[in-house]
Formats: sequence, C-alpha cells, structure tokens
Amino acid sequence: MTRVLALDHERCTGCRLCELVCAVRHEGVSNPERSRIKIVKWEWSGLFVPMTCRQCEQATCASVCPVKAISRNESSGRVDVNYNLCNGCLACVVACHRGAMRLDAETGRVFKCDLCDGDPQCARFCTTGAIEYTRMSGIDKRTAAVDKSE
Repeated sequence: MTRVLALDHERCTGCRLCELVCAVRHEGVSNPERSRIKIVKWEWSGLFVPMTCRQCEQATCASVCPVKAISRNESSGRVDVNYNLCNGCLACVVACHRGAMRLDAETGRVFKCDLCDGDPQCARFCTTGAIEYTRMSGIDKRTAAVDKSE
C-alpha cells in the first residue's frame, strides 16, 4: 500500500522546522528557500498551511515535460525527476497548480518532494502532527498527499 504525506493545516503552528530539516537533508544547508516543503501563511485568517508535492496520479508536471524527465516511480509510487534528462525548460514549474515544483535559483534545477526515499524528515520532525507519513487507505488516489482537514 502506498504511503503519503497527510497534511493538517489546523495543527500547523508555522514553526517552519519542516522547511529547515528538508533543506538540510537535501541540500546540506539550513535555508528554507531550498526546501521541498513550504509553509504558506494566510494572513487574513492567521493560518499556516504546509504545501508540498501531492505525488498526483495524473501529474501535470509529468504530462507537460517535453523530454519525459518526470515520471512515476512504480515501486515507491512517487513522482520523480530524472535530472539527466531535464532540460530546464520550467514547463513543470508552471504546470504544477500546487506550486510544489520549484526552481532552485542557486543550481538552476527544478526540484520537488521525493518523500526522502521513504523517510520524510518533515513528518519525522513535525511535533504537532500537522505532517504525517501514512498509508493511503481511504485517500483519493488522484492526489497522494491530502489535507486531513478536508
């Protein structure tokens, strides 16, 4: 059974620890801009909303990639980027309606959540339970990560 990130914005305090541990895990730097998860603050309501790749079954980022550098990893269920094929056109960044596919300004490469190869650090370090790595039972397969509050 596929495991996914379940996101609950009602539990998120906006501490942004998830952003830091993600950036350290992937880039070796404590820089939230290099993180694959973003905490978006909705000023008008005072909410903090964790945003990351939902590993969509019908991934628009993959469907618009002209060189087929983005595909589903059948063994893990996640959507992966093959950097040997990626030509940096940014079509995937534009196509992702969740803003989860991003450009790393330092390297010029696109990047997205890869679920830390099965041990997502954002979920591991989330002390409030706003981010959990869980089995996909009962979750709509069209989107892998779901807001638990929906």
